[in-house]
Amino acid sequence: MLITTLMKLLSACLWPSSSGRSVDSTTGKHDGLLWYKDSGQHLLGDFSMAVVQANNLLEDQSQVESGPLSTLDSGPYGTFIGVYDGHGGPETSRFVNDHLFQHLKRFAAEEACSMSMDVIRKAYEATEEGFLGVVTKQWPVKPLIAAVGSCCLVGVICGGMLYIANVGDSRAVLGRAMKATGEAIALQLSAEHNVSIESVRQEMHSLHPDDSHIVVLKHNVWRVKGLIQVSRSIGDMYLKKAEFNREPLYTKYRLREPIKRPILSGEPSITEHELQPQDQFLIFASDGLWEQLSNQEAVDIVQNHPRNGIARRLVKMAMQAAAKKREMRYSDLMKIERGVRRHFHDDITVVVIYLDDTNVVSSARGPSLSIRGRGMTFPKKL
Repeated sequence: MLITTLMKLLSACLWPSSSGRSVDSTTGKHDGLLWYKDSGQHLLGDFSMAVVQANNLLEDQSQVESGPLSTLDSGPYGTFIGVYDGHGGPETSRFVNDHLFQHLKRFAAEEACSMSMDVIRKAYEATEEGFLGVVTKQWPVKPLIAAVGSCCLVGVICGGMLYIANVGDSRAVLGRAMKATGEAIALQLSAEHNVSIESVRQEMHSLHPDDSHIVVLKHNVWRVKGLIQVSRSIGDMYLKKAEFNREPLYTKYRLREPIKRPILSGEPSITEHELQPQDQFLIFASDGLWEQLSNQEAVDIVQNHPRNGIARRLVKMAMQAAAKKREMRYSDLMKIERGVRRHFHDDITVVVIYLDDTNVVSSARGPSLSIRGRGMTFPKKL
């Protein structure tokens, strides 16, 4: 319990508490470091969202868009889900939140008003190129922008099909009912790109056969060039373009040898799935959730509790698990402020999407929905 007491004292000395009553917003509520939208309707059923902030600045961004998936009225309709887990700062994840869905709508309009893996891939490419433009422009005055990046998990439900795209280590999990027992089993739908996974390390070695130090075990954690855990991302231009891995970038980000080819990739892993009547719900979450809960644990929680507030419940269960690991009370963890809180758990974003089997293949066009997970705005710390 000593670490709990020290964190509380440090937290109280550095800045005033930001916790307090829930505050209504137009799309959700805030309660201290927690933002949540307990229940809403997308075209295919209910949804629930929650975000808890651990970093000084919230690096997770997220969105649910339901309705037109094209810039043309004649285009496809469906639901888009995005979870963007930033690192090094919030700039990349915010940029993705502002641009990726708009690119997808534009490419869907250009491609015979349809949805496809190619449309999604082009949207990722355009978003990466757009952020490269931001880095190029800001580099002379803000070189650290080159060391900011984001994981990017996307789900698109359209015409009875589910498309999952990912760079990084956020995760999408399907809850599918078993006919015999009625229980829901967890099916992971997204491929992850974290070098803690042996197959990802092998991929990096095969892509860089001339570099024996492409992946390094540092402080008992596998990292690409000893710097970053993910092998794919949006941004992180300092590991993709030689012109951004030099002065005035801080020495700790600079490699000894010049970059001959991109070390990290922005190419998403994309899969498509035909939805089945027994597919009940989807859980999209940043790795902050999956560091604390297994796929099956998360699916069991969703299946065995009411829909209303289910994303907030998952976030709470993850924080309870984080507190237990540190042998502290959950109530004490909740008192620890942003920044310091990052020593106990990461930012956590959860989106739960329910699939009503009667509507999965429907082409009915309901009202549009657009909602984003939000962090709190705080005064600058002294």
